[in-house]
Amino acid sequence: MRASVLKDLNFYSIREVSNWKQSSKLQNNHSVNSPDSPNRPYSSIVLDGNSRAPNRSMLRAVGFDDEDFNKPVIGVVSTQSMVTPCNMHIDALADETGRGADANGGKSIKFGTITVSDGISMGTPGMRYSLVSREVIADSIETVIGAEGMDGYVAIGGCDKNMPACVMAMARMNRPSIFVYGGTIVPGILDGQPQDIVSIFEAVGQHGAGKIDQERLTQVEKCAIPGPGSCGGMYTANTMASAIEAMGMSLPDSSAQLAIGKEKSQDAYQAGVHVMDLVNSNICPRDIITRKAMENAITVVIALGGSTNAVLHLLAIAHAADIPLSIDDFTEIGKRVPVLTDLKPSGKYNMSHFVRIGGLQPLLKMLLDAGLLHGDCLTVTGKTLAENLVDVGPYPEDQDVVYPLDNPLKPDSHLRILYGSLAPTGAVAKISGKEGLKFSGTAITFESEEACLEAILDDTVKAGHVLVVRNEGPVGGPGMREMLSPTSAVMGKGLGKEVALITDGRFSGGSHGFVVGHVTPEAATGGPIAVIQDGDPITIDAEANEINLDIPEAELKARLAAWQQPDISENRGILAKYARQVTSASEGAVTDKF
Repeated sequence: MRASVLKDLNFYSIREVSNWKQSSKLQNNHSVNSPDSPNRPYSSIVLDGNSRAPNRSMLRAVGFDDEDFNKPVIGVVSTQSMVTPCNMHIDALADETGRGADANGGKSIKFGTITVSDGISMGTPGMRYSLVSREVIADSIETVIGAEGMDGYVAIGGCDKNMPACVMAMARMNRPSIFVYGGTIVPGILDGQPQDIVSIFEAVGQHGAGKIDQERLTQVEKCAIPGPGSCGGMYTANTMASAIEAMGMSLPDSSAQLAIGKEKSQDAYQAGVHVMDLVNSNICPRDIITRKAMENAITVVIALGGSTNAVLHLLAIAHAADIPLSIDDFTEIGKRVPVLTDLKPSGKYNMSHFVRIGGLQPLLKMLLDAGLLHGDCLTVTGKTLAENLVDVGPYPEDQDVVYPLDNPLKPDSHLRILYGSLAPTGAVAKISGKEGLKFSGTAITFESEEACLEAILDDTVKAGHVLVVRNEGPVGGPGMREMLSPTSAVMGKGLGKEVALITDGRFSGGSHGFVVGHVTPEAATGGPIAVIQDGDPITIDAEANEINLDIPEAELKARLAAWQQPDISENRGILAKYARQVTSASEGAVTDKF
């Protein structure tokens, strides 16, 4: 009986596996390391007699033929996920990348990693996992690339945290690699006006203020997210895509393309082609991600009016590449770089408008010609930034998305690094100038984002208040949630110029108004924000770059001396590990700074 069963199983295995291989497209999407090429220091499939026969056997099962064992392995990292429209189309792009690598002499292997949706988790306890996911994604990519000995790879990201995570892994592993941005979403249109994710959050505030009814709120909600792609303003995803391109780790134009369309598919294909060129030339990320390249990235973030999250992420990428970078570098670079683009959230245009007029490349040329970029930085094309920009023309004359250097929207940076008695080790403000450059008011304190949002919606918050949201930092959250719901409610209530909000948490790239985040030290580690009391006077000065709790120094010292550190709220799992390992936001909130 047993022999009969085994015979049947053997027959089933041979027949079904043969049929399955014939019907699949494995041969187009998988790969292995090159054993003998002189520039293959990372290859693990060394064909010394029979010692690697098990490796070969396993790779044959996933689609390798004899000739594939003599090709460089090219990993294709897909952040495909149906939990967010930002990443729902990534697998198709990953397939294009695999085809490009295979066409240029490689053998591609596609593998996946996680992503989470900030937009869906926003305003919930789930948002605690958002910044944590950056570390998980970087670790997972490092793990697969390291374990499988891949010669080079392309990573394709679409949502806020998987993008810096991909580049962090590239910097750690230092194997030839390219980042591909999944592309921006097209806006929804309601009554002739573009809508996006922030439109929904602000509509909630408008509904709470009685300015729109439930039917209108539902109309906004139904049309704002029409399909694939990352959130449509100069929010965190588009900010980081632009920064990564300016850094040299993406092909030209990758940051400013729609998620759907032939341009993005071609970008993905060409990344596969070019990564093989990098492998053959042995050009690695740390040849590209240099101090000058990081300065280029910061310059572009400022010129675009980009997200405060760029401070966290660029610090983390620099740390992964062993490049000295601090929050003070944002101040120094910001003194000479103006804000040039009228993009949401503070401006009026979506990323799709920016794409339409030519995207990032003409802006890079403007900045280079003005001496604001380092043109000698190497990029993933194998050429320098200046060489990439030789044939790039200017923007159309009739556009008003990008302002000229001699007539900027703001003459210096909107990202302000603030110090003072309230933030001894720094805080990050996003001040466009439209909400003013100084704010003085009285504190109203909240121990969570939810409590703050409720107070805004029920009219407890009044003009002149400084909303203090604490215990939302990397340790205190744990996880450093974004405060998009409160800031959007403030704007929806019409209080954007009447109140300020400060937090040891962070802000979505979609937040605007008089907001200060990343207050350090955070409340959970005994920073002054922990001992602010209702009614305390607070002054924020974006010209002097100061944030002060205006109480006597002796009073502040007495409060801090009486403060007792709370227990970390999580004892098991990823949040517990994160809270015990994470550094301050002023150091990028990384977990491997030992």
